[in-house]
Amino acid sequence: MAEQDQGLTGLRVGLVGYGDAGRGIHARLLREVGHVVTDTVTRHPARIAAAREDWAGVRVHPDLDGLLGRARELDVVVVASPSGNHLEHTRAVLGAGLPVVVDKPLAVDALQARELVVTAERAGVPLTVFQNRRWDDEQRTLRGLLERGELGRVHRFERRWERWRPVPKDRWKENAVGEGGGLLLDLGSHLVDSAVQLFGPVRTVHAEIRNLTTPADDDVFLALVHAGGVISHLSASGLCGAPGPRTRVLGDQGAYLVTSFEGEPTPFEGLAAPAGHEGWLVQGTSLTAVPRPPGGHADFYRQVGRWVAAGAPAPVDPGDAVHVAEVLDAARRSVVSGCRERPGA
Repeated sequence: MAEQDQGLTGLRVGLVGYGDAGRGIHARLLREVGHVVTDTVTRHPARIAAAREDWAGVRVHPDLDGLLGRARELDVVVVASPSGNHLEHTRAVLGAGLPVVVDKPLAVDALQARELVVTAERAGVPLTVFQNRRWDDEQRTLRGLLERGELGRVHRFERRWERWRPVPKDRWKENAVGEGGGLLLDLGSHLVDSAVQLFGPVRTVHAEIRNLTTPADDDVFLALVHAGGVISHLSASGLCGAPGPRTRVLGDQGAYLVTSFEGEPTPFEGLAAPAGHEGWLVQGTSLTAVPRPPGGHADFYRQVGRWVAAGAPAPVDPGDAVHVAEVLDAARRSVVSGCRERPGA
């Protein structure tokens, strides 16, 4: 097998799902760090062909039972199936005794997420969650600013994941109402995890959630109050013709501003940071470009290699995913009550 840059042998990976997430994200990152997809689960003819093109000798199974029948020849399983299937699929992998990486969200609600964490703990089987946005350039850059105290005392965190898609995609994420579809679970899982990683647990949640162009929700706003007092404003929208600044963080010594995100159209092109930098440290009219630290999404799977092969800490504590699920559950309750709701209540 291929050698990783850390000197560990590449893992033998079973990949459940070979669609937008399985092939487009997980398989790409696994290859980058030297892990090998030896088995995958898909029934879609085009995806079967893609898997065989991508991985020489890959075994393609029509269902999860087929993949788990080869458990002794696998080091880890990545669950990249639709969110509504995560509970069933992760249960099965844990029952087979295999370490498992679950694409976010861990489950569609906190009750299911807690069940999976407890099941993994009782079985003594390693479990982690693919919260790859912790390794975004802006997130890593912002963490450095906060650790160095360059913003002073932060009082507000804003992050937007806004897109202009007046004609939505026709796929399960847009159409699966109550089965894991919608932006609250899809992008909200990332947004809340990022806020919690930076500013700690959430004390209260106020939410506005709508479906404007799709059966599942496609317009989400969350106002979080963290236990330490920071307020986070998080938004995700598929119908935003003028996306706002991607990230704005306000402190008593200055602000951090990122205007663009992954090539999405933006009205702020004139504020693009120079090469090698990620956003700006802003104090009134003073703008200073912030150097981007090394790293990227592939670091998640580098850590998975150390986690599985050498017993290193999991890249993401699954308990973090339970708290994120509690926050999203509270958001749903807030829409009904019109009030701030407490996670875990």
